Amino acid sequence: MTTKNALVVTAEPGVPFVDSVREVDAPVADVFRAYTDPDLVAQWLGPREMAMAISSWDARIGGIWAYTHTAPDGNAYGFRGVFHDVTPNQGIVQTFEYDGFPGHVSLDRVVFEDLGGRTRIVNHTTFQTQEDRDGMMASGMEGGMAEGYERLEELLAKK
Repeated sequence: MTTKNALVVTAEPGVPFVDSVREVDAPVADVFRAYTDPDLVAQWLGPREMAMAISSWDARIGGIWAYTHTAPDGNAYGFRGVFHDVTPNQGIVQTFEYDGFPGHVSLDRVVFEDLGGRTRIVNHTTFQTQEDRDGMMASGMEGGMAEGYERLEELLAKK
């Protein structure tokens, strides 16, 4: 599926950051709910071919989250973190850790910008090292993000 709302990912050389921007055709309140309601998160986060099982999604300050993506070949990929800030309709700050590389924790900040019935989603991810950032970029992160945002927009269009 092609989308008019293209994902823009920036990973400048020499810094351990990844920034992304994606607009969606939905109000901020709907986008925020899609990020914080585990029933909705399970419908859009990640690649289409992966089955998602959420074991925890407590979207509040200090709340934990954890989920597993399972590929068609049966390989499972676990992810987890902690919510550090959850401000309704404005933004979320959380940690992110892939179970396959424990101890390599990133800090994600997402901001929801109200565009009058549309929303701009702005992400800033800080990695502990340049090597962690480069490894994440090499893992196919951008493709997974793009597909997840396409799925998010499809979900929001059903409202």
